[in-house]
Amino acid sequence: MIIGDHRLDVIHNIELAANNRDFTAKTEIGDPQMSMEERVKLVEDFWAKQDKFKTKAEGLAGNLILQVLTQKFFGKIQVTGLDKLQHLAKGGAIVTANHFNQVDALAVNRLAQKTHHRMEIVIEDTNLKLPGFFSFIMNNMGSIPLVQSPNYIGREFIHHLSHAFNKGHWVLIFPEQEMWWNYRKPRKPQRGAYYFAAKCNVPIISTFVEIQDLPDVEKDNEHFYQTRYTLHVLGVLYPGPTKSVNFNATDLMEKDYALKVQAFEDCYHKKLDYDFTPWDIAGWRGEDD
Repeated sequence: MIIGDHRLDVIHNIELAANNRDFTAKTEIGDPQMSMEERVKLVEDFWAKQDKFKTKAEGLAGNLILQVLTQKFFGKIQVTGLDKLQHLAKGGAIVTANHFNQVDALAVNRLAQKTHHRMEIVIEDTNLKLPGFFSFIMNNMGSIPLVQSPNYIGREFIHHLSHAFNKGHWVLIFPEQEMWWNYRKPRKPQRGAYYFAAKCNVPIISTFVEIQDLPDVEKDNEHFYQTRYTLHVLGVLYPGPTKSVNFNATDLMEKDYALKVQAFEDCYHKKLDYDFTPWDIAGWRGEDD
């Protein structure tokens, strides 16, 4: 039975992608469709307006809204493993997390709030074109848009990351790339986040968000239980000072994935297996027969 929103279609897409081990597949419906030329122009225009007074004012407002929303929706989120950050040196860092919701960045931002850090967020270029309120937030919350252009990634993107790190900011990067709605399992990460950490010589703060079902059903959709999150800080990973960027990128990626797999198995008391089951989608009560 098709439910009132598009989540069942998205879940079907996730099932196909998981069973095919296509961990970076797009599963959302209705994402903006743009050519590479349009994407590059969109990001160029984004950066070109950053020095304008209107953009700076909207940036202050957007960041304030981000902090308020974080406090409102995730102020009471349980955070474990804060002790793992006690020896973290001052300065920039990349935070990695599993990507399962349009607002999961707020959960990680709560960690930044609790540790008194400013966090910037790497977003997919097309997120700048989302409709309405989401467009305002994506353009003004402290975003660093990423477009899959080698010239942009190798020059301007690295420049903007370095600027954030030099200010002592954390930068959130979702190494799974695509969002899979309420998917509990950590997907195999892509190498980009770890390459940037190695290139800029900053640590990786590894996190994993656990999603638990609550007994109450959603008010507007009987097919889903309400959920709650726990954010786990898993550890801090550093590039090897005598190793090459390429070696460090692969090493950091493998270590971060291992931490997330272990966190998943500890949280849910089961071995990681990518064969899809309805349990993989937090809160889903399954399809009616």
